[in-house]
Amino acid sequence: MQDAFLAAFRHAKTFRGESTVRAWLFTLTRNAAFHARKDVARREVPDTPLLELGLAAGFGDDPERAASLAEDRVALEAALATLPEEEREVLLLRDLEGLTGEETAQALAIGVPAMKSRLHRARLRVMAALRRKEVGHAGA
Repeated sequence: MQDAFLAAFRHAKTFRGESTVRAWLFTLTRNAAFHARKDVARREVPDTPLLELGLAAGFGDDPERAASLAEDRVALEAALATLPEEEREVLLLRDLEGLTGEETAQALAIGVPAMKSRLHRARLRVMAALRRKEVGHAGA
């Protein structure tokens, strides 16, 4: 965070008003975090087909059941931790921070279609992880 605030201070005059200040700050924060961990090796995540992710997420299940899973904060945090970095990032910006689709895409320096694709996969992976946790507890 300190690096992000320093970057905002140093580059304040480069803000051109093409986006919201909030999106610009998220971009600076994202870049600072990226540079802080660029030496860390990326973990490999298998490219799971969307149909398989949807089934694992429980598409077709009772929506109230899915909502009750999301209320379990510990399970949700564990599910978020399983996401690849780029998917966790888009999910946090869009769903938790409340950025618009355009702001999220801009903060991540990607197009809106790519942002939507990552967000969809991230949501499916979270639901699948929550569902696996629920199934694991049911068998215990």
